[in-house]
Amino acid sequence: MRLSKAFLPVLKESPADAQIVSHKLMLRAGLVRQTAAGIYAWLPLGFRVLRKIEQIVREEQDRAGAIEMLMPTIQSADLWRESGRYDAYGPEMLRIRDRHDREMLYGPTNEEMLTALFRDDVRSYRDLPRTLYHIQWKFRDEVRPRFGVMRGREFLMKDAYSFDLDEAGARQSYYTQLLAYLRTFQRLGIQAVPMKAASGPIGGDLSHEFIVLAPTGESEVFYDADYEGMDWSQSDLQYGDAEGLQAMFDRIGQTYAATDETHDEGRWSEVPQDRRRQGRGIEVGHIFYFGTKYSDAMGLRVSGQDGSMVTPHMGSYGVGVSRLVGAIIEASHDEAGIIWPEAVAPWQVGIVTMRGDDPASQEAAEQLYLKLTSAGVETLYDDRDERGGAKLAGMDLMGLPKQVIIGPRGLAQGTVELKDRRTGQREELSIESALARLAA
Repeated sequence: MRLSKAFLPVLKESPADAQIVSHKLMLRAGLVRQTAAGIYAWLPLGFRVLRKIEQIVREEQDRAGAIEMLMPTIQSADLWRESGRYDAYGPEMLRIRDRHDREMLYGPTNEEMLTALFRDDVRSYRDLPRTLYHIQWKFRDEVRPRFGVMRGREFLMKDAYSFDLDEAGARQSYYTQLLAYLRTFQRLGIQAVPMKAASGPIGGDLSHEFIVLAPTGESEVFYDADYEGMDWSQSDLQYGDAEGLQAMFDRIGQTYAATDETHDEGRWSEVPQDRRRQGRGIEVGHIFYFGTKYSDAMGLRVSGQDGSMVTPHMGSYGVGVSRLVGAIIEASHDEAGIIWPEAVAPWQVGIVTMRGDDPASQEAAEQLYLKLTSAGVETLYDDRDERGGAKLAGMDLMGLPKQVIIGPRGLAQGTVELKDRRTGQREELSIESALARLAA
């Protein structure tokens, strides 16, 4: 992408109503623009990041055996009356009527709809287990939307729903999703700690929320530093391995992690002092088992192996895809701007010419840009006739992982400067060496 042809509007100052770092930087770097209270247009830079996060979430769901579909944003109120939630949900539900005066709603979640779809087409135990998911826009009419995409009214979410014959099967589905979530967050380049969450009236131990550590987090968190060394990508742990998944779940249960809501001082005191970690965190995902709550209410039954009718057990698994953009920024930034993990960066490389009026610099930058692009490296080339300092500040603000800085002085010696955004380290290399490094 040539910056002169792009639509990447940046702001010199943060708007007065932006209170937290992610909101300020998303506005300043041109990721989003507010169109109404708690509702945002995703501009090209933000959209690129959003789609990368979405794709990683999708890939890990697919690997875990979940099946993608797409449900509508508008739902019938009748479905929610079946479950008993229509009148109980509260004012956060946006209720509307169509031209025929039928009661509708803009979906805040999809338990009712998917249960109904599954109920109408599944008859036998042979069709279980199944986990279905979609990535869709939701709407919750927050009384006070704030903090940008962290607490907006419209948001992009991945929600999955599992169907099993019994609790034992539901536990396996839950463990599978737990692993998928841990691998998703690891691929996104963030430390997300699974913390046992309040399970509500169902009770039990199958409810976890995933917390990204950030100073502006809404919850106080306590966890064992052992989580920092856990690698969830290991190939020896397979989704179909019941014993391996149980061992993973047991390990998580034995390694302390809790928000202030579920914090246990007794267990916390048993964690060695040097392993205790305490701070604030942002919830980016939540998984929980709700048994037969919806299948009972909505009449979902299948024939069992002995011919008797069985009520399937269900679980729900949500990831805030758009919220993750803000959470990543909260966890990864400095005074100059965003520091994107490489997996979700809008472009991997930014090219800057220090002198826009220098033909040799322009030619070198042009050739490097073409070669990187041909090699499949996502590259943003700032080809504008602007001051070099302003260009560098823009690259730092946008947070591209690598920057190639080209100027007359370096070119005279046959070199360019390669900068690592995260560390700030700069290195002088030949153009050929820089190309080889970036295209590797």
